[in-house]
Amino acid sequence: MNATTTTTTSTPALGGRRPVNKGRLLVWSLFAIALIVAPLLFRSSLALTMLSQMGYLIIICLSYNMLLGQGGMLSFGHAVYVGLGSFIAVHGMNLASDGKIPLPLVLVPIVGGLGGAFFAMLFGYVTTKKSGTTFAMITLGIGELVAAMSLMFPGFFGGEGGVTTNRVYGQPLLGITFGPQIQVYYLIAAYCFICTAAMFAFTGTPLGRILNAVRDNPERVEFIGYNTQRVRYFAFIIAGFFGGIGGGLAAINFEIVNAADSLNAIRSGGYLLFTFLGGATFFFGPMIGAVLLVFASVLLSELTKAWLLYLGLVFLLMVMYAPGGVASLIMINVRVAAAGKFKRLVVPYLGLLATAAIAVAGAAVLIEMIYHMQLNAALGPLVPLAGFELDTSHSGAWIGATAALLVGLGLFDLVRRRFVRIWGGAQEEIEAEQKRRDGQ
Repeated sequence: MNATTTTTTSTPALGGRRPVNKGRLLVWSLFAIALIVAPLLFRSSLALTMLSQMGYLIIICLSYNMLLGQGGMLSFGHAVYVGLGSFIAVHGMNLASDGKIPLPLVLVPIVGGLGGAFFAMLFGYVTTKKSGTTFAMITLGIGELVAAMSLMFPGFFGGEGGVTTNRVYGQPLLGITFGPQIQVYYLIAAYCFICTAAMFAFTGTPLGRILNAVRDNPERVEFIGYNTQRVRYFAFIIAGFFGGIGGGLAAINFEIVNAADSLNAIRSGGYLLFTFLGGATFFFGPMIGAVLLVFASVLLSELTKAWLLYLGLVFLLMVMYAPGGVASLIMINVRVAAAGKFKRLVVPYLGLLATAAIAVAGAAVLIEMIYHMQLNAALGPLVPLAGFELDTSHSGAWIGATAALLVGLGLFDLVRRRFVRIWGGAQEEIEAEQKRRDGQ
């Protein structure tokens, strides 16, 4: 038996090959299929625009998570490298369209990535000399410095109007001009898949592993002979490279780059906020965050002027009750489902959703009426909301919204207590089963 065991375990080493991870292969295959099929299912121009934005924002959020999640570096200036990558890319497109350089459009994102890496190399040498809060403050300072300097160099940044370009230049490649949005989407999707795979592969490299160690215990890393500043610096450059690729794709998508929108601290804060909401501790968390960022900035902002208030409330609740982000909620439920104990949670989950919906509806009505009274009172007392009209001058609307909020919160708390008991029992059973298996 020992000989058999030895032969079995040594076979992969002798052959120089590792067994294929079928689960991982399935996930990547589904990801590729989703990128290909998505525009075929969602055919509207708005959906195609949103899908294109999701594609390059996935790259940007993953590159940011290389700093935050993998390296423990809280950066408030990642938009600098994304934005500067966009400007380098847009100038490259203009030079190519004038016939001054031979640059096919498919390589423009690489040019943006090299631009982002160059400035990350330049600013990162100073930034990564410190860690923790000091690092965060330096990134904030550099971000504001670059944003302020954009008005001093209108030749490069284009002033307040930004720099425009035309992505349709040169000879068509196999009939592809990149004029139609669907062609641009598939270019973004190809880069999204390749860059996501590359950043996932980075997590398994020696640099990626030691970056995790620097995040968790920098003193121990220094004790075994590694230069923690150099590790952070290399990771910073790589993050800047992928961020620049995302910026280059954004320049191709919109055909305009504006410093006021691309380089400010609000943009960096958005990357931080949605990377955290998605789940910085999981590789796929920032991908969820990128999708949420598009929905918030495109759909939610069009539906209500109070969208930043809703976003702030969601962020507050996530920090308090799910600091691991949406990805952590998914994974902990996957663990329960894998143990075969999810069925008992279906009814409590439905109860939580129903009662939460009542409370959210009441809160939304109150918020929308208050916003209307403060900002749009001249338009009359009626507030359109979800196909209905609310009358701010009628006390019944205020009483009904307040009652819905209070009743919803009360019912939610009752259901929550029952859910906690059932959830706790399921977790105890899973732990007991795990200990039994470990004991065998």
